[in-house]
Amino acid sequence: MGTIWTPSGEQPVGDERGPAPAGADQRPPEELEAELAEVQRQLLETPASVIIANHAIGLFQLAALHLNQQPPNLVDSQLAIDALGAIVETLGNRLGPDEDALRDALAQIRLAYVQLKAAGGQAPPTPEGQSES
Repeated sequence: MGTIWTPSGEQPVGDERGPAPAGADQRPPEELEAELAEVQRQLLETPASVIIANHAIGLFQLAALHLNQQPPNLVDSQLAIDALGAIVETLGNRLGPDEDALRDALAQIRLAYVQLKAAGGQAPPTPEGQSES
């Protein structure tokens, strides 16, 4: 038993081997189908470039999470960074007004990765008088 994220929140995903656990969504199938149709309508009204940019930011955040672990998970962060790079560098100006922000985000996360890797997987020391952010 797991869950799947939807715009209206986490939804349980049951299997055919038994009933859903207590507290699981017990709405009628027609209501769930109507909600799914509404989500699909909203997706179709949103430009694909916006949805792709949101996914790209998710990859940036995933890489940052892995880099912020102690010790940093360089393997998984590099995979997320490479995936982000594949999107940004392949799609380029097709990303619309988000292209510049995504290129900046890619450059920043690549720099953070290189700095951490050069420091042996440890956060580089901050100069005296400056706080970490």
